[in-house]
Amino acid sequence: MSDANSAVDRAALWLDSLRRRYPLLLAELVPDTGRTLREVRGGGPAASALAPVRLYVSDALRDIGDGVIELEEAVRDRLGLRRISAAPVPVRLRRLGELLDSVAELPDLAAHVEEEARRMAHRCARALGDPEQLVRLPGRCPACDCVSLRAFPERGIAMCVNPPCRHVLDEETP
Repeated sequence: MSDANSAVDRAALWLDSLRRRYPLLLAELVPDTGRTLREVRGGGPAASALAPVRLYVSDALRDIGDGVIELEEAVRDRLGLRRISAAPVPVRLRRLGELLDSVAELPDLAAHVEEEARRMAHRCARALGDPEQLVRLPGRCPACDCVSLRAFPERGIAMCVNPPCRHVLDEETP
């Protein structure tokens, strides 16, 4: 499998993750409409009942929305396709997914789409409070000899998490 095809496969996974999680991010902005006992009895809302403004969620939505729009326009432009009508982010993500077969013919574009899709999916996950999964690996780091080897499946890398080291393992390294 060529690098462009594997980049496209990974991009498809990131785009699908983003497509599934983006509505959850939108739901995070909707204020809780549950009424407190004080409100039911005719009093105003209790100060503690007011939900705080979560600017990080709106910032993530804006960043992801702008990123998806720019990515779709860049891909369509690079593939020589005409621009099409504006659409919500989930529709644009679906349209990007449909263009991935054509993107595979351009390795640099495939790598760019993968990187941007991964960046936006990580931003969405962080805003939702999802921690990045990591898996402890057996053995010692070949660079610092610590037992700090971890795999990051979402990033597709394995590395030493010892702060002074941060050695990234090659695929050949046991």
